[in-house]
Amino acid sequence: MNRFRPGHRLARVLACLLAVVLLMPVIPASASDELRLEILSGRPDTVTGGDALVRVAVPAGVPLDRVRVMLNSGDVTSAFTALGRTLTGLVGSMRLGANTLRASAPGEREARLEVRNYPRQGPVFSGPHQQPFICETAKFTIPVIGGTLGDPLDANCTVAPRVDYVYWTTAGQWAAWPAGATAYPADLARTTNSLGMKVPFVVRMETGSANRAVVQTSMLHDPLSEPAPTPVRRSAGWNRRAVFTLGGGCAGGWYRSGSTTGGVTDAFLLGRGYALMSSSLNVFGQNCNDLTAAESAMMTKELFVEHYGQPLHTVGFGCSGGSYQAHQITDNYPGIFDGIIVGCSFPDVGFGTVTFISDAWLLDSYFTSRASVPWTQEQKRQVSGFATYATLPSMAVSAGRIDPRRNCDIIPIAQRYDPVKNPRGVRCDVYDHTINAYGADPATGFARRPLDNVGVQYGLGVLRSGKITPDQFLDLNERVGGFDADANLVPARTVADPQALRAAYRTGRLTSGGGGLADVPIIDYRAYYDDQSYGDIHVRYHTFSMRARLEKANGTSANHVSLLEDAQYGLFSTASPLLQHAIDSLDEWLTDLAADNSSRPRIDKLVAARPSALKEGCRAPEGFVAQPLDRNPSSRCEQLFPSASFPREIAGAGVAADVVKCRLHAPLRSDYTDFTDVQWSRLLSIFPTGVCDYSKPGIAQQPLAGTWLHFN
Repeated sequence: MNRFRPGHRLARVLACLLAVVLLMPVIPASASDELRLEILSGRPDTVTGGDALVRVAVPAGVPLDRVRVMLNSGDVTSAFTALGRTLTGLVGSMRLGANTLRASAPGEREARLEVRNYPRQGPVFSGPHQQPFICETAKFTIPVIGGTLGDPLDANCTVAPRVDYVYWTTAGQWAAWPAGATAYPADLARTTNSLGMKVPFVVRMETGSANRAVVQTSMLHDPLSEPAPTPVRRSAGWNRRAVFTLGGGCAGGWYRSGSTTGGVTDAFLLGRGYALMSSSLNVFGQNCNDLTAAESAMMTKELFVEHYGQPLHTVGFGCSGGSYQAHQITDNYPGIFDGIIVGCSFPDVGFGTVTFISDAWLLDSYFTSRASVPWTQEQKRQVSGFATYATLPSMAVSAGRIDPRRNCDIIPIAQRYDPVKNPRGVRCDVYDHTINAYGADPATGFARRPLDNVGVQYGLGVLRSGKITPDQFLDLNERVGGFDADANLVPARTVADPQALRAAYRTGRLTSGGGGLADVPIIDYRAYYDDQSYGDIHVRYHTFSMRARLEKANGTSANHVSLLEDAQYGLFSTASPLLQHAIDSLDEWLTDLAADNSSRPRIDKLVAARPSALKEGCRAPEGFVAQPLDRNPSSRCEQLFPSASFPREIAGAGVAADVVKCRLHAPLRSDYTDFTDVQWSRLLSIFPTGVCDYSKPGIAQQPLAGTWLHFN
């Protein structure tokens, strides 16, 4: 028995009742006291593709057949099906831009809903499409089935929609459903979903297009005993929950449509009855831009709902680059995900990750080629803050994502940026990929860049502990340097663009935690990788960064639960019983949260709905240890899995890692008591404008300007 599955008792109690409910077409909304129009497939101001799943709530006493629904000047009543006291229908033929939906009935006040429709290929809110853009549909292999999608139908990477069926075998692997099957394969397995319903383990997998990406969805569906599912005729095996899988990576994630999604064939999730969805632009290794990822997630979910109906809740589920997406989509575009499970997490790519890896690049370069005083390897490690020295040179390589000339294989050589041969060429870096948010520097045409290390005293904490000498500290900070606009290492420190700084905070490119993340359950699962011999990027302190930001923004992180274990199951595998526990727990958490109709504050609802069996803690050799994961050096979990640090924290910054450009103050001689007069004078010459004062907010640091921002 899996000891990490607290939701099973509840599932068994409700299994019979819920199985009956699943056999019904849909659970309609309760009766309304007036006609009411609602878009089920998304927000009315961000409809795409010319259609939307619409519901009309009808007051008691009004005959459903007397209700008329109009789109602009056309009657669309025939698109609707009666479900209880509601009418639900897929309304198409919307024109680009503004549309008006109206519902009327004799003796009732007319309901109106303004709808704005955008093209299926986008953009909606992410700003002008990136060009050039390489369609990779001919490289996109259909999972299990094999073969590729072939060449695109147009310049927007559109593919012909298709439906495939696959099944899970008794040998524990996927197989293609036999063409024209009229009987079940002999090796077909059966599965029991999270509601206790046992069904054939057959999966419907749909492939289509949206936002210049390949979109895929999957769910349990028995093609031999059930008609094709629709929004008003649900598949019996679907548990009415959805998981949006978010793929990782970053470097090279630009100018391309992608050749894979975040994955829609996870046997554990599908076997539990979850529907899965993802798109090729929700893999950060193919699109390292959270704005486009949010837009693609919105459009993918919209398509899913139009085809299959509205889930009870949708969970964002991803590791590494998938965690960037889960955090930023939820915070900046709330409502796409109702809760998230992140693994090998970072708060965001542009700051949580880029700052620590670019610092590592500077430090590694200093230690290997510019230092004029000797350093031991252990001293170098301590200056970095990492658990292993190997992490330092490894992160230096990872920092190549800020260099516009690296990670550019997707672009033909003749089109690539070269400062001499092609200064207006295509730049392949995280900043130019996010130019819609940061804006362009009019002098160069390059993206404005929110990267800064002015006043940063690298190694300060190690100096104060007596592990390095004043001369080492001074040599390091005198020679560490910074980056020019092309990420060349230069003697001067890096200076952030003021407009980009402001945009980073106001638009949520630096994850605030004060947007949608304040209102949803968050489970942070981490397999411990800090001690990998090669130096892994997925270091543990990032979990604390996100938690600290939540506490800064909201005064609490009560909706954030951390789970920790060793690397036995890899970074983020549903083979892990602890991650399975997270999945079951979040489902229970969201289900109970939705049932709370009280008027108490949202955070109180979140705390009350959290399952009692969902304890923070770590999996130790002796079993699960329930305790706060808070860097307490005496705790069992911290002793097993030390959280280590990072260069800016060693330099005095907080673990939130949310100060892009620090405020400066004059250094105090009393803070450097071991310095001679000569060393003190040298310090002042190294930092002529002052050193970082991390007791104050960063320059331009401010709350989010709002959510659902548009960059058009």
